[in-house]
Amino acid sequence: MAQQHLDPTDPRTGSGPGSGPGSESGPRTGPKTGLTTGPTAGPVSAEALAGYLRAQATEFLRALRLHRETGAGAAASEGSAEAALALRRSARRISGSLHTFQAVLDPDWSEAMRPELAWVSGTLALEHACSARLERLLQALHRLSGTAALPAQGPAGAGPAGGPGGPGGSARSSTPAAVAATAGTTTAAPGRGSLTVGAAKAGALLDRQLTLARTRAHSTALQALGSSRFHAVADKVAVLASEVPLTPAAGTADLRPLAGAARERLVDAVAALPLITAGSPYNAEALAHGLSPDPAPHPQDAPWHQVRLLLRLHRYALEVLYRAAETAGTAAAAEPTAPTAVFPTTTPAAPPPDLRLLAAGEALDRHRDASEASAAAAHAARTPRITPATAYALGVLHADQRHEVEAARYAFQRSWQKDVLGSL
Repeated sequence: MAQQHLDPTDPRTGSGPGSGPGSESGPRTGPKTGLTTGPTAGPVSAEALAGYLRAQATEFLRALRLHRETGAGAAASEGSAEAALALRRSARRISGSLHTFQAVLDPDWSEAMRPELAWVSGTLALEHACSARLERLLQALHRLSGTAALPAQGPAGAGPAGGPGGPGGSARSSTPAAVAATAGTTTAAPGRGSLTVGAAKAGALLDRQLTLARTRAHSTALQALGSSRFHAVADKVAVLASEVPLTPAAGTADLRPLAGAARERLVDAVAALPLITAGSPYNAEALAHGLSPDPAPHPQDAPWHQVRLLLRLHRYALEVLYRAAETAGTAAAAEPTAPTAVFPTTTPAAPPPDLRLLAAGEALDRHRDASEASAAAAHAARTPRITPATAYALGVLHADQRHEVEAARYAFQRSWQKDVLGSL
């Protein structure tokens, strides 16, 4: 099941051309959001963006070299999975920065580069998503059955850290053999330590479907990394590591209004969410339309996925502004008259974590994972000729994951109202 990659310019988020940095008088300020546009008080030049993009391009090339050195497929290692994760991370940050700060970048180049980076990140993420989804569903089956935690996979079945999925992420201990063995040993009155026949068969069915999807995603990732399309992207990133194509007007541009526009797009998208309903626990909103004949993903989840994307773009914009502040602090520390106790002498590798945004982002990540897991359970329940017991177990599993969706919405609402909006 492919992950959804939403367009940050979706009109539902208010991030279209009319709400960009060139609309009206720029981003709104004041105590409405509590979100900051960065640690700097003065203008932020486009050179900060250029330095950030060069650093991310260098990380991309370093991760690509590490991935080639550690191998893939049967020769994959843990380093290969880490390299793939670093590739995805750098590609997301470059693509997100190109979207947020597109006004100071060459428009033709950025419009051509963004979808290619999204393709790289999305292709490498599919395999890891299938592994994580399978592990989540099997753990939920054991939890709902009142059994012990999912058994740990022994060294004989662990396989390489890249697993069948080297480029997409490390393999998860799904233990399909243990699930299948349980299905053959359960009795009509199973104890608390074993799965029922229906739950065990449901786990085996999910394992077959998601393992097949993971294998296909692995093959797709290997083909993508060896394709001429990926080599063209890598060549463009290599050029970006030394030269950033800025517009002629970028020399006098200020990045703060552009970062503020990303913040306002996030605030507007959150304002469109049903936060009042999400603020009440056990509101059963996530189960609405659960019996709809439409096999498509739950339509009510799409706005929450969009907010997750916009929150990520806001975080990346803050990273650019933090880089500008740290660079200014380092330059001031180098002056003979600057007080050395005030400015740092070294540039940190990353900005300090914003716990407010971190908690909100983690809640939205759980929302995404539970939503996709529920869709996988519903897809498995549509398999022809499964037994009623298996279908019942998958239905319970689907309802459980929809409850997890509701819990994640509640957690985000609490985090957003208390920590983000309340911080001025």
